[in-house]
Amino acid sequence: MGAYRIAVFASGGGSNLQALIDRIRSGELPVQIAFVLSNNSKSGALEKARACGAAAYHVSAQSEGGEGKAVARMTALLDEHKADLLVLAGYMKPVPSEVLARMRNRVVNIHPALLPAFGGQGYYGHKVHEGVVARGCQYTGLTIHMVNARYDEGQILLQRIVPVPPGSTADEVGALVLKQEHAWYWQVIRAFATGAIRPLPGDDPSRAADVSDFLAALPSGP
Repeated sequence: MGAYRIAVFASGGGSNLQALIDRIRSGELPVQIAFVLSNNSKSGALEKARACGAAAYHVSAQSEGGEGKAVARMTALLDEHKADLLVLAGYMKPVPSEVLARMRNRVVNIHPALLPAFGGQGYYGHKVHEGVVARGCQYTGLTIHMVNARYDEGQILLQRIVPVPPGSTADEVGALVLKQEHAWYWQVIRAFATGAIRPLPGDDPSRAADVSDFLAALPSGP
């Protein structure tokens, strides 16, 4: 049996991708990066992928000559590289339904808040932290969840609370949350690779994966 293979879709600087690369290099994350894809040709994630020797692709409607051709390219790459799991790491576009169908119950995302709070259309990236600060929240956090056709509404796999110090700016809150993203995302991906999280065959979005073994092994606390 070959190495567990992940595809990573990212739009921005790629800090979560780099955190995964670091854990792979340390031997803690037993996966191989099949390829990295970005809708942004100038994405730092593509640079980080190339720096570690992973295949890197810019795929967008502009690069492929239309949305339909971009979707076809995505599915072809997933097939070509035999990806076991699709990992979204700051990917700022909805995942096409054809990709979700091809990778049914094998697409995971990380969101920088405690869903359902600060989720859905309009809440992405820095806008999430701006919303947390504007509302005066004492706590925020992160949510790692399965991805389906409804934005930020897939089965929750893991949530972690991040306290918001009084007077924090959105930038400061974002840095605190990002640190925890880097600490936890790789652990969920490792759980997929080791079988502690198992994709399920059904169509019920609330039961996309069996996460019981993974949660049972976690230490108690936030």
